[in-house]
Amino acid sequence: MSKKVKKVAKKPSLAVVGATGAVGTVMLSILSERKDVWGEIRLIASARSAGKKLMCRGEELTVVALSPEAFDGIDVAMFDVPDDVSAEWAPIAAARGAIVVDNSGAFRMDPKVPLVVPEVNPKDIKKRPKGIISNPNCTTLSMIVAMGALNKKFGLKELVVASYQAASGAGQPGIDALREQISQVAGTNAGEATGDVRKFVKDSGPFPAPLALNVVPWAGSLKEAGYSSEELKVRNESRKILGMPKLKVSATCVRVPVLTTHSLAVHATFKTEVSRKAAQRVLEKATGVILLDDPENKKFPTPNDVVGTDETWVGRVRQSLDDKKSIDLFLCGDNLRKGAALNTAQIAELLAVELTK
Repeated sequence: MSKKVKKVAKKPSLAVVGATGAVGTVMLSILSERKDVWGEIRLIASARSAGKKLMCRGEELTVVALSPEAFDGIDVAMFDVPDDVSAEWAPIAAARGAIVVDNSGAFRMDPKVPLVVPEVNPKDIKKRPKGIISNPNCTTLSMIVAMGALNKKFGLKELVVASYQAASGAGQPGIDALREQISQVAGTNAGEATGDVRKFVKDSGPFPAPLALNVVPWAGSLKEAGYSSEELKVRNESRKILGMPKLKVSATCVRVPVLTTHSLAVHATFKTEVSRKAAQRVLEKATGVILLDDPENKKFPTPNDVVGTDETWVGRVRQSLDDKKSIDLFLCGDNLRKGAALNTAQIAELLAVELTK
């Protein structure tokens, strides 16, 4: 069961922890765009960022330093900070009375912390005995809204996915590194000879190889049997969100020279036969999904056309040639919006409704 919720007569208060980071910056923009359900909004960051002035909802707000007292009087706290910071501070915020919505990986697989995507499993927000709700990884989020809709109709059995992940998945250092690498190879003949990009890009930044003019088949840290942490997140988080602990999931995660918006090629197998048109009909009606699937006129999602939008965009829908119960498709989702800040905000908005009922 969840901790007892204290009802508030006025609009609930909100804290944004990590307000000066890449996702935090997007969060402030999203809060300014969406329905105003919040009273006070308090911006919290590290001591070195305290005192900075940031705009949100047309108001200039001053960043305060992260401390236990910073959460006093806060009803909901949205965290976008590294795992170790969340692991330490989310329980402190919860102990001070805030309901925490955490965007890090610190609590995602904790059985006492729900992993929530509002379009897929909104009722799970009430199952929060620790006072913490977790936001999925951006790669999982880029596909799970569409997969959740198809699962409800056809019964998902197996997923085989390849991700094409943007540099911003590695945070602001990833964005900065890709921009710098692009400038280093611009106007050169790099990319024509074996390993020549490395002659121009001396520092790969957070990536294990140069990303400009390249793709890198790695995202995250090394785990058992040669898998990366990102690949295991896609597997484990998809199972938890869908409530399917035995779902077969195989993922290969690849970093591509795109600033923002993750893409995935998905091969999904279901319990029943699925025609192309049947899958398209479900996706057309699904909340949070835009179907752009007109290959005859070369219309399908690309990261650059999707960046800055909130929905999961799906195209290239095909029934498998070898299995009538399988569908192949390609999808894109902005990893800083729905992949992080937006989903966190949507969870928080569900809590705002709960707090004011």
